[in-house]
Amino acid sequence: MRLILNQLLASLIIILSITSCTNKTAPDNATGDVVKPLYVTEPVEYDTDDPAIWINPSDPAQSLIIGTDKDENGGLYVYDLQGKIIKDKMVKGLKRPNNVDVAYGLKLGDRTVDIAVATERFTHKLRVFSLPDMQAIDNGGLPVFEGETETEYRDLMGIALYTDPKGNIYAIVGRKTGPTDGTYLWQYLLSDDGMGKVKATLVRKFGEYSGKKEIESIAVDNELGYIYYSDEQFGVHKYYADPDKGNEELALFATEGYVEDNEGISIYKTSDSTGYILVSDQSANQFKVYKREGEGRSHNHTLVTSVKVSTNQSDGSDIVSVPLNDDFKHGLFVAMSDDKTFHLYRWEDIAGKLLKVNGK
Repeated sequence: MRLILNQLLASLIIILSITSCTNKTAPDNATGDVVKPLYVTEPVEYDTDDPAIWINPSDPAQSLIIGTDKDENGGLYVYDLQGKIIKDKMVKGLKRPNNVDVAYGLKLGDRTVDIAVATERFTHKLRVFSLPDMQAIDNGGLPVFEGETETEYRDLMGIALYTDPKGNIYAIVGRKTGPTDGTYLWQYLLSDDGMGKVKATLVRKFGEYSGKKEIESIAVDNELGYIYYSDEQFGVHKYYADPDKGNEELALFATEGYVEDNEGISIYKTSDSTGYILVSDQSANQFKVYKREGEGRSHNHTLVTSVKVSTNQSDGSDIVSVPLNDDFKHGLFVAMSDDKTFHLYRWEDIAGKLLKVNGK
């Protein structure tokens, strides 16, 4: 899968280079102040919160979008690339699923599976489903934050999956509230339980927390090996994703200019080491854009611009930077909106704003 993605990225860099030289005006969908989505998904039953994009390795045009419906009788909705619900892949009856992420190539016995992992707040468990069939492979759920007794310390919120260079897959999990002693996030190794199902083994507790509100959005940069998470109303923290590299905080950025909460984090990759970090300025209905590679030193992430979008009060988002189909030739950005939908944007419409900022 990683080889396929690298090959697609290489072609994408060439496409974007040509686009940046020839496009003197923004694409049609970005001509106004607000970038419009190409599609808006069919609504969920209760409350959208967080999406994840699964790239089909054999046919990217058959890729899927998985989104949470956050309610005590909620579930996971699965969409095609036009935002249509794929009913036979939906998962219902989850107890307030909050966030979801995907990873590729988890080894279970003599097979490997791609997975979608969601946080189920009211049961204090991770729920793991195989992709693309969305079948449960977790024996009913993986309990996390065991031993915590403070109020809401086990109420799950954010999740991001990290795949290390050896192919090990880790879940980094956040919660509604937690300690301010640098152990807010817990990291678990996902592996075979010996019977072809998934188990979670705690390997690390880390992460500073301001105590101002909560930590929900978490994102992982697999290629560079970093974790980013939004400490709402405070900033975005950055750490190493490899538990063996220690718990030193590498950066704190996105600390100014937000109307209220800094929220969803997505990473658009123009190469293995360059690109953009998009952070939701939730109450302003825009995303602030930072350089992935930093400036001056690798952990100095300064603001590039802000991009206004049509989503309202966007919590969660996801992005991929590979060609998927004729609609999403340069990648797909998906953001939650509080009207029970997710909005699907072409990357070139987002990039049109970046080109304007850069004077091209």
